[in-house]
Amino acid sequence: MTEEQAKPVKIRCDACPVMCYVANGRTGACDRYANEDGQLVRVDPLTILERGTSEVVPFLKKDERWDGNIVASEDQFVTAIGAGTTYPDYKPAPFIVGSTHEGIDMVTVVTEGIFSYCGAKVKIDTDRHIGAERSLVRAKGEAIGHVTTGEYGSQMLSIGGVHHLTGGSKKEGRLTCESLMALCNSEAVELTIDDGSDLVVQANKPPIINGVVEERMRVGCGSATVGMFASQWKGLVDEVVVVDDHITGVMSEHQAGKVIGWEKTGIKINGKKSTPGRYFQVAEPGTGWGGTNLTDPLTILKDFDAKFAQAGLSILMVSTTGEQFSYYELDDELKPQQLEIPARLQASIRRIEENCEPALCSVMFMGGAGGSLRAGVTENPVMLTRSVQQAITRVTCAGAPTFRWPGGGITIMADVTRMPNYSFGYVPTPALVAPIEFTLTRAAYESLGGHMNHIMPIEDAVKGVLGPQNDHLLAGRAGAKWHDDNPWPIGD
Repeated sequence: MTEEQAKPVKIRCDACPVMCYVANGRTGACDRYANEDGQLVRVDPLTILERGTSEVVPFLKKDERWDGNIVASEDQFVTAIGAGTTYPDYKPAPFIVGSTHEGIDMVTVVTEGIFSYCGAKVKIDTDRHIGAERSLVRAKGEAIGHVTTGEYGSQMLSIGGVHHLTGGSKKEGRLTCESLMALCNSEAVELTIDDGSDLVVQANKPPIINGVVEERMRVGCGSATVGMFASQWKGLVDEVVVVDDHITGVMSEHQAGKVIGWEKTGIKINGKKSTPGRYFQVAEPGTGWGGTNLTDPLTILKDFDAKFAQAGLSILMVSTTGEQFSYYELDDELKPQQLEIPARLQASIRRIEENCEPALCSVMFMGGAGGSLRAGVTENPVMLTRSVQQAITRVTCAGAPTFRWPGGGITIMADVTRMPNYSFGYVPTPALVAPIEFTLTRAAYESLGGHMNHIMPIEDAVKGVLGPQNDHLLAGRAGAKWHDDNPWPIGD
């Protein structure tokens, strides 16, 4: 055997701009394509979603074929997971699938998009302050995103984006891509926020903030809590203060209290008064009472007005989640003295807790579908954009519904928990690989200049038959149970 013959045969993968040379029995840098005896093989199986059955079709091993008899084709949807990409752009999508729904001829264009313009919007249900707006979010020391606005009971992060993927150092791009893929695949990711908290974030799991697992999100702001439970506190306590980083509520001054005849107590609050009974900025943001830095809520109280206050006046101070609460009575000098909370008030604390929803993390994949994706659908890409904008074409991610942002282009968001497990991959350019499908009637597809010669029957696609545009072999076919909350993408 010559030296040349002894060298392992390498083939060049053209599924992304990296153009790896892959040795026999090895995968490329993305772990998505492999060299199998000199042929390029997509490592992950093509995933078919199936409706109306609890069975999961097993992975097809080499040389095995599925007979297609488990469910009818109208109850099957070919996702882009395992399908391959359109790179280098000019090629039609790997699978352009023809099907019939209620007698109407449909087409689904299936491709794994290589997204440089993408990211994740992360909603963290917590009352705690995790970091100031615009503070950098880091993974293993590298900036991968930032803190955005606080929403009702939640803190929001923006992770990824083209500037973090391509505009910084190589390490920044790599860690941004790595973190995005993990988040979108519903894996746990450790994050730190500059001058803020350490986080562990995972889709559909409670956030872990500075080592503490969050249990619940707030019932409402301090003012809303006062309004919701005013009548339930009437006659049980003389004053209620709901401590909140955003709007602290004071019962005796609040309109809800006045409407039901609450007596004045002479209470005075440190803070910026908004409308009666509503105070801003009673303390700095933090991880204490109601998302403030308070460990002692009495620090927000000034001296009581002796014209209205009297010894024995009772005060309940509580946070917006019911996690912190204290009971006080005024002494002869009108100073609050902490006492054990009476049994008559304990039910109201439990009611606040009962009305708090469980704290979870939500991850929305967000991406802009541009050049190569559209060229894989039609030779005139703007026609696809217009078709999507006019709701003629439905866009899904691994079968999951997407929200399309108004305005130009095709910018979509999708809940990653409504997709099959491990729907996302990567290429080391770096960019995220995400499944995307475009579904429309056959007539509409023809009108936008679609690749009509590349349409294949769904019966062939689910058997793993390769279309003329595929230059790699499939690893097989796998089935995934349909997510019952998702609308069926082929129809209406």
